[in-house]
Amino acid sequence: MSKTTLFDSRIKKYAYREASQIYQEIGASPDGLSHEQVEAMREKYGANSFAERKNDTTIRRVRRAFINPFNIILFILGIISLVTDVFLVSNFARNATTAIIIFSMILISGAIRLIQELRAKKAAQQLNRLIHESITVRREGELIEISAEKLVVGDIVLLSAGDRVPADIRLTEVTDLFISQAAITGESAILEKNCRALSYSSLETLTQLENLAFMATTVISGKGEGIVLAVGKDTLYGSFAKPDSDDKKSFQKGANSIAWVMLRFIAVLIPIVFALLGITGGKWLESFAFALSVAVGLMPEMLPMVITACLARGSLTMSRKQTIIKDINAMQGFGSMDVLCMDKTGTLTNESILLEYYMDVLGNESSEVLDLAFLNSFYHSGVRNPIDNAILACQTMPGRETHYTDLLTQYQKIDEIPFDYARKFVSTLVTDKNGESQLIMKGDISHIVDRCSHVEYRGEILPIEKGGMQSVSSVVDEMLQDGMKVIAVARKNVGQQNQIIPADETDMILMGYLAFFDAPKKTAKVSVAALKRLKVTPKILTGDQAEVAVSVCRRVGISSETVLTGANLDEMTDSELSAAVEEIHVFAELTPGQKVRLVSALGQNGHTVGFLGDGINDIPALCEANVGISVDTAVDAAKDAADVVLLQKDLGVLEQGILEGRKTFTNMLKYIKITASSNFGNILSIVCASAFLPFLPMTSVQILLLNLLYDVLCIILPWDNVDEEETVSPRDWSGRMLGRFMLSFGPISSLFDIVTFLFLYYFLCPMLCGGATYLNLTDPALRLQYVSLFQTGWFLESMWTQVLILHFLRTRRIPFVQSRPSAPVICITLAGIVAFTAITFTKGASLFGLTKLPLWYFVFLLIVALLYMLLTTVVKTFYQKKYYELI
Repeated sequence: MSKTTLFDSRIKKYAYREASQIYQEIGASPDGLSHEQVEAMREKYGANSFAERKNDTTIRRVRRAFINPFNIILFILGIISLVTDVFLVSNFARNATTAIIIFSMILISGAIRLIQELRAKKAAQQLNRLIHESITVRREGELIEISAEKLVVGDIVLLSAGDRVPADIRLTEVTDLFISQAAITGESAILEKNCRALSYSSLETLTQLENLAFMATTVISGKGEGIVLAVGKDTLYGSFAKPDSDDKKSFQKGANSIAWVMLRFIAVLIPIVFALLGITGGKWLESFAFALSVAVGLMPEMLPMVITACLARGSLTMSRKQTIIKDINAMQGFGSMDVLCMDKTGTLTNESILLEYYMDVLGNESSEVLDLAFLNSFYHSGVRNPIDNAILACQTMPGRETHYTDLLTQYQKIDEIPFDYARKFVSTLVTDKNGESQLIMKGDISHIVDRCSHVEYRGEILPIEKGGMQSVSSVVDEMLQDGMKVIAVARKNVGQQNQIIPADETDMILMGYLAFFDAPKKTAKVSVAALKRLKVTPKILTGDQAEVAVSVCRRVGISSETVLTGANLDEMTDSELSAAVEEIHVFAELTPGQKVRLVSALGQNGHTVGFLGDGINDIPALCEANVGISVDTAVDAAKDAADVVLLQKDLGVLEQGILEGRKTFTNMLKYIKITASSNFGNILSIVCASAFLPFLPMTSVQILLLNLLYDVLCIILPWDNVDEEETVSPRDWSGRMLGRFMLSFGPISSLFDIVTFLFLYYFLCPMLCGGATYLNLTDPALRLQYVSLFQTGWFLESMWTQVLILHFLRTRRIPFVQSRPSAPVICITLAGIVAFTAITFTKGASLFGLTKLPLWYFVFLLIVALLYMLLTTVVKTFYQKKYYELI
């Protein structure tokens, strides 16, 4: 059960109880709390702050940065290396190189992750802005001003117009209190509040309970008083805070699965190498040290650094494409995202809507209807919604600039009844220069018509006949089916009256209608098509009416044959919803909690889900999604909860982000798969060699040096080109794919390693050591030379083939012909081969047990490399036919 659900059940009960019962249960009184009670309440229920989050500690951040399966494996190998290479050997033989390198990799990768953690701002820092305002409370019978941060459960709070509600409150006294709950619900509706205890037959939706006021909502007009029920993170608004869960992202799950595959390979290979060397050589401690180096050699030590380089480079590229990556791990989420959930407003459609028609009761154009609506929108004091803005925009109509200025001079506002969610209309009372007052209403058609007894047509007032709603439907239904928003306008002369009450909103005269068009963006249809081409399924999750959502989706190419509304969703079981989310693409009339449930259902079905949102009410869904996406114009807390912030609310920008994410992810996979398979091939070769050679085919330091030299070259991979076919569908990673790749391509490397072993052991080494094989040599110096020549020969062959094969496995196509690496990749890898080969010709080579080889050996090396690449190309073709992928 979610935090919000628990909150609902705990807070709802107070809506159905009398104030006296609540005072008694909480331990408060109408006169307020005493100083001792305040401290006791703070101790019991907590402070009015979002900062007290025990999970958000430096220790936890350090743990997230340094402790993961991959680092644990390296750490264990480092400790064992330290013991075997330093503590259990003589001073002369001590060598801590392996352990130092391993621990350095752990520290570097952990430090990079920790810096990211420390830079990340938490949503609570934004939420805390709400609680530094002053508020009036009654304590010990006196009214005092305190910081909202000092508020506690049981305090008596006084509210007036313009105040922001500082906590969740049960109202006990009200005077014409109207509150905007947009910060909670995302809807612009203004609700009138009361203080009566509700019956259980009342509306069950928490935010519609009329005697509760919630943190972050705004008092539009009137006054109120109430008792604090919840503060800080225990409020409904606080439940929207970004969770601390660090296992939300599929990125870490994928990385962990890779680490576990490597661990399984190590668990199999170490005992085999250890046993073979121990049995054949009898030196068990030396055998264990070498088996350990095999394990180290299998691990791609630079993996954290290469991944970070890929992600950082991708983030930098995306920043140039109007996309800011707050959590670079979200780059992988972009790459594997296959479902994008979003609202239609501002994404598919413009932020504003357009006034399309203003008409009388029969559908003819009527300036009088527009004038009445203009006065109502201009003078009402509630939060202006897009409909009001569209009406007020008529001031710029050609030839009518002065008309509306004169209209405002002619009519002055004297009273109003704000918009109410239950009433669904707003009433404004205006008076002319003669003192004659006129009540103007605009809002939901059915609610307005219910309050009308007459209609006006061409200056003639006629009674509404029985079945009048059918006549209205004949005029507006076609517009509604086309996805337009239609409202009604009515008026009534009330003589010299200077105030209005709800009882006055009867016997109105229906004047006509206004129709608005929620026009799709010009780029929306193209962007939706691009998402589908990228195999990302767009799903619309909106609080708007189903008809409007269907109309827009039909225009932009989103399947809308079936629509699921919030009311229908609540009646579904989890299994029914799990099936429905796969088939349905438009979900309308949703609450924030229902959006979360939909995102969760998609995630449980195995999808990588992105959610695009910009309001406080979107924060739970942003946190639930694998990739939370917001926009630069969003509220601060929503931007903070998101992983990615778009500088333009446009799907075209998001499309570029998805492509860049896939390119970044593909380059990461190149390193992981190719390095792991090459390392596996080398280790498999060592296992084979260990069974037959009378000496180690390569020393521990040489294995580690080979890995590091190769990994250093791989740092350039983030700048590699990516083939178009690698970006046409979502990418994901798992240990299953890695293991399959390693077993397919690793043994090819071993095959040519064995050929190299035979050439070195029976031809090159004897030729340079007096014509005898190792076992026939008696001179210790010659034996050392023999081993050094052998190890250098294999070191060079391994390094050459590892680097060159990178170019053949980086693409499904024919390398250098159909798919060219980027210039930096070509230059660095070729320069690396030359530089690392040159090491064997320097005096420093002896430090690693390497030596100079004759130049004719490189002819053999070139032949081996060419044959290796040819065979790899053949196997690559069969691999792709079987698994329909490569990288």
